[in-house]
Amino acid sequence: MRKLNEFIWETHGIHAGTEQDHVKHGIDKLEDIVDKAIEAGNPSITFIIHSPRLTNFRYTAERETNVKFIRGNKSYLNYPKRIANLRKKYEGQINIKYGVELEWMGPDLGLQWSRSKIFQAEDADYVIGSVHFAPEGLPYDGSKEEALELLKLRGSLEAYWDGYFNEMIQMIECFGDMIQIIGHIDLPKLNVDMPEALMNFETSAHPLANKFRTLLELIADRNLSLDVNMAGKFKGVGVYPIQSILRRANELEIPVCVGTDTHHVKYYGLNYKESLEYIQEAGYESYVSYSKLIPENRTIYDDHDLKVKYTVLNKGIELLNQRLDDNQRRIIPDFSFGGSFSEFVDLYRSATGMGDYNAIRIRKWGKSITVTNEIPKNTQHIVNGLFSEHLDKPGVISSLFNTLASEGINVETARLKSNNDGTAVAFLSLANKNGKVQSAIDFINGTDSGLFQKLTYQENAVLPNYYSKGVYLLEMDGVRLNLALSDKVILTKHHNAPGVLLILLSALASKGINIKDLRLGKLNDTGYSAIAIDGDSNVIRNLLTKLGNQYYEANLIEFHSF
Repeated sequence: MRKLNEFIWETHGIHAGTEQDHVKHGIDKLEDIVDKAIEAGNPSITFIIHSPRLTNFRYTAERETNVKFIRGNKSYLNYPKRIANLRKKYEGQINIKYGVELEWMGPDLGLQWSRSKIFQAEDADYVIGSVHFAPEGLPYDGSKEEALELLKLRGSLEAYWDGYFNEMIQMIECFGDMIQIIGHIDLPKLNVDMPEALMNFETSAHPLANKFRTLLELIADRNLSLDVNMAGKFKGVGVYPIQSILRRANELEIPVCVGTDTHHVKYYGLNYKESLEYIQEAGYESYVSYSKLIPENRTIYDDHDLKVKYTVLNKGIELLNQRLDDNQRRIIPDFSFGGSFSEFVDLYRSATGMGDYNAIRIRKWGKSITVTNEIPKNTQHIVNGLFSEHLDKPGVISSLFNTLASEGINVETARLKSNNDGTAVAFLSLANKNGKVQSAIDFINGTDSGLFQKLTYQENAVLPNYYSKGVYLLEMDGVRLNLALSDKVILTKHHNAPGVLLILLSALASKGINIKDLRLGKLNDTGYSAIAIDGDSNVIRNLLTKLGNQYYEANLIEFHSF
């Protein structure tokens, strides 16, 4: 039997750091929990905070304090800044994520309130949509007495659950575009029994069973994930949701997230392995976590090679999603797998095979990305081009492109490699129909001699292979690029003509942003570039908005997956 991981990438993680909220809800210090996670050797930790609620949605203990905003806007609004400070403090030691558990409080003021809280959750990695309160103002997960009061108001057990599912459906229809995960879908079982129609919803003809089937189908249609939450086990009612629900979710190809939903540092790390055993029982072999709203696929197995393959897959998904707008990112892409990745064909919806091509191709909205961890082979492609040895600093490559453009010379492909000693080498494949390359070389040697140690034109040369171990962007929309991915990459589609790429390179040089690697490609009159860079992300994004209409697409890709 394959060994399961001992660690999970949580979504419904640990509620903590809400300060003095008067009911002691998750007030342990964030630093204490991060230190505990590092001590355990965990690669990541996930914090989660409840959004503040309207004043008429309060638990009994909260009402007795007579404090209106129990978790308080102050704590909620400070949370992103506190997480940012934590990430800076623990940089290089652990990956820190945070999400918001959004409280559904109805389609009127509650909807507007919740939307405002999403916008206040700056840089949250994901949002869980949860129903805790009935419109009557009574909680589903409060006291037994409150549950019995709601049961009496609604008249029957079926009506109790029917109301809860109505609110779930309402929540998804109202802001399914702003959440990623549906929280604890069978939460009411904490205080009341599950009716027989729900226990046997797969075969029952009861209206409640039909409504629940509709709810699951709606989750599938909206490409939302389902929260597998261990808090129910800790509270003695079993994991949220029950196995029959999870099996049906798997049949509908609804991705699942896993989490412990703990509220105290002493419980951190509880039930990690058990959560994976639970989803495996329902037929799942993987689950998802989120970074910057982008889903990351995780294997349940403790298999190094498989984890590496998932890393490649996640980087490809990030590459493609960050080329798209928010609505397009929500759509599940189509996958093609080849070579060592072929085992994924049976795991992903509508996936196709690519034979021996050892790569993953990810497609949606007419765009595609192909990635691999296999070092690209040298094609022995013969070209005419310019070889350069130069200083590895901002503006050098821009100067080279600038001079070539001044002579009307277009760069067709490029190879760039840093020597990590303050110098770099480059080879630019040129369309030299006008024979002015030597004039360009003479100009550079006369004006930028301090930047270039060597600059020669070579005919019938082999494109150099500067590749080393890593994850590679092989293709963008089918155009070969072969860029080794680093933390920050710019991808562009632009008009393929002399001087167009110079606009971007000059903009980067003007802000002191260094180019670490560069790959160019073309398809008819469209040029493609993949550029690995160092620099301030906000500065780069601002530059990309000013490139002009010759750039059909220009995106900064930042990698968050591990």
